[in-house]
Amino acid sequence: MATIQEINRSIIAGNFTNDQLSSIIEAVKFARNQIATVNKFTLVKGTQVKFVGKSGQYIVGTVEDVKRKFIHVRENTSGRLTSGIWRVPASMLEAA
Repeated sequence: MATIQEINRSIIAGNFTNDQLSSIIEAVKFARNQIATVNKFTLVKGTQVKFVGKSGQYIVGTVEDVKRKFIHVRENTSGRLTSGIWRVPASMLEAA
């Protein structure tokens, strides 16, 4: 099996046709949907999770609510007065 670096190099090198690239994109979308489905059924209110925020750093929080497409996560704060609630796609979450 090829490593992710080999796959990335091959895609960047331009060795694929447009149809092949479309097929790769569909496979990635399918895999993300599978991750989201598994996460929606395993994450419940109170579960500790982490995800990469807009700044590129991991944000750790607690699941507040599980919706159809998004999970509401209350950010765990240390020393701050307010805690933010994030609306995160289920496929972006990992157990903390």
